[in-house]
Amino acid sequence: MNFRNVISILGVLMALNGVFMFLGIPFSMYYDESVNPLLISGSVSVILGVFLWQFFKLKTARQELSKKDGYLVVTFGWITMSLFGMLPFLISGSITTVTDAFFETISGFTTTGASILNDIEAMPKGLLFWRSLTQWIGGMGIIVLTVALVSIIGVGGMQLFVAEAPGISPDKLKPRIRDTAKRLWLIYLGLTLSETVFLMFGGMTFYDAINHSLTTMATGGFSTKNESMAHFESPYIQYVVIVFMFLAGVNFTLTYFGLKFKFKKVWENEEFKAYLSTIVLFTLLTTAGIAFFSEAPYEKAFRDAAFQVVSVITTTGFITADYTAWAHILTVLFFFFMFIGGSSGSTAGGVKIVRHVILFKNSFLEMKRLLHPTSIIPVRLNKKAITEKTTFNVLAFIMIYISIFVFGSIAVSLTGVDFVSTIGAVATSLGNIGPGFGSVGPLENFSHLPDLTKWILAGLMLLGRLELFTVLILFTPYFWKKV
Repeated sequence: MNFRNVISILGVLMALNGVFMFLGIPFSMYYDESVNPLLISGSVSVILGVFLWQFFKLKTARQELSKKDGYLVVTFGWITMSLFGMLPFLISGSITTVTDAFFETISGFTTTGASILNDIEAMPKGLLFWRSLTQWIGGMGIIVLTVALVSIIGVGGMQLFVAEAPGISPDKLKPRIRDTAKRLWLIYLGLTLSETVFLMFGGMTFYDAINHSLTTMATGGFSTKNESMAHFESPYIQYVVIVFMFLAGVNFTLTYFGLKFKFKKVWENEEFKAYLSTIVLFTLLTTAGIAFFSEAPYEKAFRDAAFQVVSVITTTGFITADYTAWAHILTVLFFFFMFIGGSSGSTAGGVKIVRHVILFKNSFLEMKRLLHPTSIIPVRLNKKAITEKTTFNVLAFIMIYISIFVFGSIAVSLTGVDFVSTIGAVATSLGNIGPGFGSVGPLENFSHLPDLTKWILAGLMLLGRLELFTVLILFTPYFWKKV
């Protein structure tokens, strides 16, 4: 491992973090607020980041990054960004404790959307924009952005890309990983700006529209309003958000093909068909449940169902209705939604649809293998046989995911949190969703939880965002052994 190179790249991340903080200053000036929290925090991040980058770059610029370096950079990069990203909240006094400030910030960067703020609308507008921006940065990925922008990461860029997006197979749109990262971010930016325009047509102010677009495309769910999207009663606005939440949960490689009018490639993709079918099926079931157990008009029942189903499955976390107040069967259904996730290669969190597809296919084929023990029967995805290594990776991921959920729930329960709130908080943090159940449900927040609980949940958010292995591998003895 080359620790000098790791520190150098962490310096790049810190500097970029500071530059992004400056973007909130125009909003602070427009709304006649103090610019000092963002200005001071951004300056500290940029100065320290550039110093670390340049000091260590001079000695290590030509050395190749190893896989171990990649895992270190990604894990500590996200932690470092969160530690410096919380400074504006602390300096302004909007959040008074390090625990709460770190929780809010890592919830932003990991696009979880769990909040400790009791009165969001009382927050300074510049800080709220920075809060939304943390989700947008973390949505596509801090490292992917850095690979796209900074030539120093061109060396070992693939190791970093895979470590931050360790899905079934990180798709490359171009032979060079830096070109792929650029195209991913251009699509991401284009969709964000498009949603902003559509929301403004619906009557949103530019400020509200840009904030909600940032957090929609990041599948993050931070809002500028205490009631989240329920504040905006316009059906048009809610349908626009549903569409863009759905798009944010689609593999961005498929979005690229769609923009190139290669619709056949999109429709032939098994994960996309499973993703679309899952949302349609559960939206219809939820609509029927709402209509049966309440007197809501059919259009309102469909809209609320579609919004909440898409929001939870894509791990966005916006709300227009309290799904825990519906029939018990629907509440149970929404709990299971938290373990689905969006598509691989999207900004959504959770287990991911493609892993469920592979799990079900392998389980079905296992019965066939019992009847034909000598036959080689591979699992096929998109008409191509996938390797046993990939299948074992999926099985291991799901087993570890469930284990972490169980042990995380035990750990949180030991801090004094009730059962329903415990499993809701752990599921929503590990899946990067936002609202949970019980005292952390859609109409509540996480401010009342003990400090120790918040640190546990913050760790789960990081584990979920980096898809377990990137973080867990650092705790294995063979990671630190010299080969």
